[in-house]
Amino acid sequence: MLPPEWLIDKRDEIASTNSELMQRARAGDTRPTLLVAKHQTAGRGRLGRQWHDQAGDSLMFSLGLPLNPLNWSGLSLAVGLSIANSLDPEHRLQLGLKWPNDLWLGPLSQARKLGGILIETAVLAGVAQASRYVVVGVGINIHAPQAADLRMPAVGWAEVQAGASTERVLQALLLPLVAHIQRFEREGFAPLQAAYAQRDLLRGEALVLSNGLQGVGAGVDAQGVLQLDTATGRVGVASDEVSVRLEATA
Repeated sequence: MLPPEWLIDKRDEIASTNSELMQRARAGDTRPTLLVAKHQTAGRGRLGRQWHDQAGDSLMFSLGLPLNPLNWSGLSLAVGLSIANSLDPEHRLQLGLKWPNDLWLGPLSQARKLGGILIETAVLAGVAQASRYVVVGVGINIHAPQAADLRMPAVGWAEVQAGASTERVLQALLLPLVAHIQRFEREGFAPLQAAYAQRDLLRGEALVLSNGLQGVGAGVDAQGVLQLDTATGRVGVASDEVSVRLEATA
């Protein structure tokens, strides 16, 4: 398990694991922490979207730790890549990554969402601004949610791996994920770029951005910035500026 300096906090119910760790960090509690919840009453995804769950149907946890990387860009991609490699190490299950923070189970034409990542940071008082307390929130469906307002079809990991449970999935991915985050802190995203390309679901696909710009996905650069080939040339798309969706699901 995690080193002894880590706080492990498991809850039956909480509003949001990410929100809880962010509140603790702002109050001065910046211990490395794993917070796991069986049910979130106010779970959040990227851009404020709601995370749907029923108790026991999803693995939901947040890792909080001080971090001082060379460059923050690409952290969500590094996290997604670590999870995908832990769950599908031999690439047999078509588990891919949809930039910047989703895990999808393919093939792409029939892709269903398995999970998502939400990263938030708090500046630590009294230290260099490059050092922050980062909260890495992860949600993975063990059984697919049945909510009527899902933005895309969902899949549960139990559909592809017999005997899957929240505990087994957490055990499979936790230590590699912490190691991956620590490697990202030392080396940045660039050493992971080639491995990410092998799971990149948007490369070569017709895409449309939330601002209406259209083009073809051309992978990500060494900082994890999405590259889009448009009619007027290649442009980079940063995760905090736009959302990206396949034209077929726009």
